[in-house]
Amino acid sequence: MNHENMFCDLETGVCSVNGADELEVIDLTRLNRKITIYYVTDPICSHCWALEPVLNRFIKQYTSYFKLQIVMGGLLPGWHGFADKSNGIQKPSDVAQHWQEVGEHSRMPIDGTLWHDRPILSSYPPSRVFKVIQEKHEGKENEFLRRAREAVFVFNRNIGKDEVLIDLVHQMGLDGEKIVAESGLESAQNRLEQDFELSSSLGVKGFPTVIMVNEENKGVKIVGARPLQTYVEGLKQILPERVNPDDVPNLLEWLDEGHPLFSKEIEMMYDLAQNEVLAFVQSELPQASYRIHHILGEMYIESVKKERE
Repeated sequence: MNHENMFCDLETGVCSVNGADELEVIDLTRLNRKITIYYVTDPICSHCWALEPVLNRFIKQYTSYFKLQIVMGGLLPGWHGFADKSNGIQKPSDVAQHWQEVGEHSRMPIDGTLWHDRPILSSYPPSRVFKVIQEKHEGKENEFLRRAREAVFVFNRNIGKDEVLIDLVHQMGLDGEKIVAESGLESAQNRLEQDFELSSSLGVKGFPTVIMVNEENKGVKIVGARPLQTYVEGLKQILPERVNPDDVPNLLEWLDEGHPLFSKEIEMMYDLAQNEVLAFVQSELPQASYRIHHILGEMYIESVKKERE
């Protein structure tokens, strides 16, 4: 509150900003969120990684209207009996080309060569780590999921391996050995199975799937990586009041959340063309606050916040 124009009235007994109304109708709907959004996903879902730029902006601008619940979907239990015929995938090496195609189409960088020589055998290990963190360190699970995706898609690390998962959890300031050990227990698998049951009850058959549900259990289901306006329109369909977006965060604030920002994410958040990103970054950020890198033909920036502190 701005205290410079405060005025205390002896007759009304109110200290307020000059010009404040005596009687005012207010809307507290957004303070009592009744919308739940279920985002059904998997750590190794390439189309989910492709959706990150759109989902980032949707969450930043509309999160005051809903509670987000991330649900693990169980994309790859193991390779025995697994096949994704629609994408021509019957063995691990088949995934490499599919991932690279998704990366080229979305411009969210994807390497994928690990599928040739050190393939991921199951997406359950990182999914169980997600569930342990969600249970024991609520609020940190989304950070883990983001780090896991960066690791596997961009930096070509096998997130099915304990040593990689331990390192990722350590990077978050948590006890990697303890959390990964807990993720191997039956209790962690049980929590993961609960997500699978929820996903099934929601009628989910593919990833990514976003399901928006209001307090009357009326909802909208959006399957696949869709444009921003699709998610906004879905929200509007199940909310009785007018939906107004919040401002997008300034770039320094967003970068200081701690993960790399890829060019496509910056373009989507700030409505920029690809060739405008570098100049925008240079105009918005103090020179000593970031570093620019390039990987797989795409630019990304990283914060040097820890060094500044």
